[in-house]
Amino acid sequence: MHKIPVTVVTGFLGSGKTTLVRHLLQNNQGRRIAVLVNEFGEVGIDGDILRSCQVCDDEDTTANAANANILELANGCLCCTVQEEFLPTMQELLKRRQEIDAIVIETSGLALPKPLVQAFRWPEIRTGATVDGVVTVVDGEALAKGQIVGDLAALTAQRQADDSLEHETPIEELFEDQLACADMVLLTKTDLMGEAERDRVQTWLQSQAPSGIKVVPCHQGEIHPEVLLGFNAAVEDHLDHRPSHHDHEEEHDHDDDINSICVELNQAIDPKTLVKRLQALVQQQEIYRIKGFVAVPNKAMRLVLQGVGQRFDHFYDRPWQPAERRQTRLVFIGQNLEKEQIVQALQFCL
Repeated sequence: MHKIPVTVVTGFLGSGKTTLVRHLLQNNQGRRIAVLVNEFGEVGIDGDILRSCQVCDDEDTTANAANANILELANGCLCCTVQEEFLPTMQELLKRRQEIDAIVIETSGLALPKPLVQAFRWPEIRTGATVDGVVTVVDGEALAKGQIVGDLAALTAQRQADDSLEHETPIEELFEDQLACADMVLLTKTDLMGEAERDRVQTWLQSQAPSGIKVVPCHQGEIHPEVLLGFNAAVEDHLDHRPSHHDHEEEHDHDDDINSICVELNQAIDPKTLVKRLQALVQQQEIYRIKGFVAVPNKAMRLVLQGVGQRFDHFYDRPWQPAERRQTRLVFIGQNLEKEQIVQALQFCL
């Protein structure tokens, strides 16, 4: 039986990975794609965003009997959330090998690709799947400002919460690891830069990427599937040619101060009022990331909201389903967060 080609999409928090994968699902050109979302937090917000892509509005939400995190989509795709148990999820997907044309794995904001690629050497996976290619997504707007990531505090928080990563490693080394493992680098948010600035950033990024690796500008995740898929690189067999600063890391302690809180509000909320309140809340507490859905007064559409630091983005993704509870649901990721305090602060929006 053939091996399923797997594309790993990596990149720092806020670089545009979910937007890229969402566009791929909307334009799969008949491919049956399984998307694995490696998330931090108790509610699968990113997975919900992917599952709500236009071709999947009528999704079958019946979970696979052996793995409740695998959901069927109406366009023949699958969407999975993987928080800890990567191997069991992959094993369940491999049982359905004849139903899947490709797998795309969106890594968490920590975005170290090499440990994930090494997992494809495990006997339980090796015979059924191969890493077709690694795509590294880079925030062009951040680079234009002389930064590698849009919000360093948010990335630091997620890094401290991950057991597979050295907490004290400089962010520059993490970025170099992402580039060193890439088969292609996508430069996002180019629409937020002038032409000269975009050329300068792209030239610099090309100089940092391995020889022969292309840097491709990407607007709103709009990359043709033929460009994103089909590298045929068998990355797991050639990792020695993709050096990493983390090849010989030792285990370390987990930072238990980082937590996530889910807040659900049944009342509709004005987005402008909500964003102002959230911006004030970020100033008052150690909140690194906010993401979720908002019920807006007199709107039939669901609003997706994502915030990193003081920057908040939102868009309407799809209509509320008839049987769906119309409520605002937000996930807060930060340090020593207390749900009661956050709920109380949000009462000012109601």
